[in-house]
Amino acid sequence: MTIMEVVSSSDREAVIPLAVARALRVMGTHVSNWRKLQRLTAAQVAERAGISRDTLRAIEQGKGTASTENLFRVLRIVGILDNVVAAADPYQTDVGRLRADEILPRRVRS
Repeated sequence: MTIMEVVSSSDREAVIPLAVARALRVMGTHVSNWRKLQRLTAAQVAERAGISRDTLRAIEQGKGTASTENLFRVLRIVGILDNVVAAADPYQTDVGRLRADEILPRRVRS
């Protein structure tokens, strides 16, 4: 059974899995904390990322309305983009490396 959260937006209602809603909130908190640790204001991060302060606020509040590109722009400014992208690399896990050997032809493997 999947637990969902219903989120209302001005003209639509979206059903978001609870785990996704929680991850959005946690990621938003992390982004906000990184910004503060870097001693950057919201205005500075928004300007450097080329986004509005409202978009940054949505990211930091975990609203899930910002595009992936805008999230990545902010992650770059606070200095964690490379770490976040690396965390998603399947070849950095035992399972990913094992499956790559089983599934991918040699010329595709990295």
